Amino acid sequence: MKHNPFRHGREELKELLQNFDNLKAGRSSAYIEEEGFDMIIEYFNNRDKFQDAFDAAVIANTQFPYSASLLFKKADALISLKQFTESLNILEQAALLDSRDLMLYVIKTDALLALDRSVEASAVLEEALDIFQGEERVELLFELTEVYDDYEYFDGVFDCLKLILKEDSANEEALYKICFWTDFTGRNEEGIKLHQEIIEENPFSELAWFNLGAGYQGIKLYEKAIDAYQYAVAIDEGFDYAYRNMGDAFIKLRKFNDAIEVLEKSVTLSRPESVIYEAIGHCHDKLDNFNQARINYKKAYHLNPDDLQLQYKIACTYMSEHNWNNAIKSLQNAMKANSMQPDYNLALGRCYFQQDNYEQAITCFANVVRVRPKNSSGWIELLDCLYEAGLYDEGFEYAALAFEQTTSKPIFVYYKSAFLFASGHSKQALIYLEHALFVNPKFVKQFIEINPSLLQNQQVADLIAKHKKSRKKKNS
Repeated sequence: MKHNPFRHGREELKELLQNFDNLKAGRSSAYIEEEGFDMIIEYFNNRDKFQDAFDAAVIANTQFPYSASLLFKKADALISLKQFTESLNILEQAALLDSRDLMLYVIKTDALLALDRSVEASAVLEEALDIFQGEERVELLFELTEVYDDYEYFDGVFDCLKLILKEDSANEEALYKICFWTDFTGRNEEGIKLHQEIIEENPFSELAWFNLGAGYQGIKLYEKAIDAYQYAVAIDEGFDYAYRNMGDAFIKLRKFNDAIEVLEKSVTLSRPESVIYEAIGHCHDKLDNFNQARINYKKAYHLNPDDLQLQYKIACTYMSEHNWNNAIKSLQNAMKANSMQPDYNLALGRCYFQQDNYEQAITCFANVVRVRPKNSSGWIELLDCLYEAGLYDEGFEYAALAFEQTTSKPIFVYYKSAFLFASGHSKQALIYLEHALFVNPKFVKQFIEINPSLLQNQQVADLIAKHKKSRKKKNS
C-alpha cells in the first residue's frame, strides 16, 4: 500500500482541531505542541476565521508563555480583528523575548499603518534595516515601499527598490515595480545607470533591458530606447510589453511602418487590447492608409465601446476620403453621450458644410462657439459658413460678437469688412479694412481667401498696396 503524506497530514490536522475544541471547551487536558498550534492558527487564518485564530493563539500563549512566535501570531490575529492598539501591546511583550525576528517589524508596521501612523511605521522599518541582511532585508525593503507609498513619499519608494536591486539584481518583483516608479518620479537618469550596472552583471536579463529602454524613452532618447527593447525581445521573443513600448518609440520618431510591424507582433502575443489597435490605426492614419486606419479603429471600438473618441477617429478617416455621409453617421454615434462636444460638432459642421447643408452646419458651429467662446477657430468656421450661405447681416453681427468674445482678435475686423462688402456697404467696409490693416496686416491673406474677387475691387487693391508700401518704408 502506497504512503499518502497528504492524507496523513490531513488526519493530523483533524486530530489537532479536535484536541483544540476539547481544550477550548474544557473537556480535555490534552497537550498540543507549539508546532501544532502553528498549524491550527494557520488553518483558521486561511479560512478567514480570525476570532478562532485569536482564541487558538490565546490558549497557545498560556501553554507556551515564552514563545515569541506565538505572540506574533496573537498580535497578527488582533490586526485581523481590527484591534490595532492591542496588537501593538502584545508586540511589546514579544520584543522582550525576541527583538530580531522579522515578523515583529512586519506586524508592527501593519498595525501602525492601520492606525494611520505611517511616519512611525517607516521609522520602525528604517531602524530594522540595520539588523537584517539578505532575503530578510529585501523583505523589509518591500514593506517599506508600501509604507512610503501610503504617505506619498514616492522618491522613498524608488530608493527602496533601488536598494533591493543593489542587494539582488535579479529580483523580478523589484524589476517590475521600479519601471513604474522610475517613470512616476522622473528619475530616468538614475534608472538608466542602475540598469546598465545590472546588465553588466546579468546581460541576459530581459527585464533590465526593458527598464533601460523605458528610462531612455522617459528622456526622449527614442532610438536608444528601441535598441534596448530589441535586446529584450531577442532574449524573450514573447515579451509583448517590449513590442508595445517599441511601437510607441517608433511613433514618436514618425517611423509609422516600423511601429505597425512591432505593434501587430504585440497583438499576436497577448490578449487583444483597444489601445494597441488604436495605435495601429493612428499609424495607418498618418500614412494616409485610411481604410486600414478605420479597420483598426473599429477593432479598438469593438473592444472598448465606451470610448466614443474612436468613433470620432473613424469619422475623420471618412472625412479624409471625402465620404461625408459615413463621416456624419460616425460623428452622430460619437455624440450620443455628449451632443455639445466641441471637436465633434466642429467636424460634423465641416461635413454638412461640404454638402452645402448650411443650416445644419451653422447649428454645429454655433454649438462649438457656445462651448468655446474664446477660441477663434470655431468662430472662423461659423463665419465662413454664414458667408457661403449668403447670410451677410447675421455674419456681420457674429463677427462683432466673435471680436468681443476673443479679446479683440484682428481677424474678426477683416470678417466685418468682408460681410459689409458682400452686403453692398462698401464705404463702411473700407473703413473696417483700413483699421484692420493698421492693427495687424498679416491677416490680409485670410481676408482675400474669404472672397478672392475682392482684389478686383480697385479701392481694396489700392488700400492693400498703400499699406504694403508704408510698411516697407517703416522697415527700411
